[in-house]
Amino acid sequence: MMRWDVTAIRAGIGVCLILAVPLTLVAAFVDSDDSGLNALFFFGAMFGFVLGAGCAAWIQQRGTPLSHGLVTAMIAYVGAQAVFVAIRLVGGENVNWFGVFFTLSLVMLSGLVGGLLGSLLQARGVTPSRGQSA
Repeated sequence: MMRWDVTAIRAGIGVCLILAVPLTLVAAFVDSDDSGLNALFFFGAMFGFVLGAGCAAWIQQRGTPLSHGLVTAMIAYVGAQAVFVAIRLVGGENVNWFGVFFTLSLVMLSGLVGGLLGSLLQARGVTPSRGQSA
């Protein structure tokens, strides 16, 4: 038996990217001095990672929801952040490496929270539909 449910991780990454990346891009383009507005975008993005990780944790079939949530959030963040860093480097801009790795730690926490939520859904017997037609 494989350790990872790749279908669940892909689905969770999709949710992360659909919810978190647009908020990150908006925050970068707005680049507001209003810390409240920046915090709103940041926490919105973290919520996107929680939902994506929770989705992966909920639908995985390996019995490891926490690790699926963590891995899903990390892959989504690292993939998106690699693109953002490459764009900054090609554009000759500086990269705040401390910010990148600090945010990774918060994304990992979001992944664990999502994994916990997915685990709770499974424990309560709430199961996702598998798209089966009658």
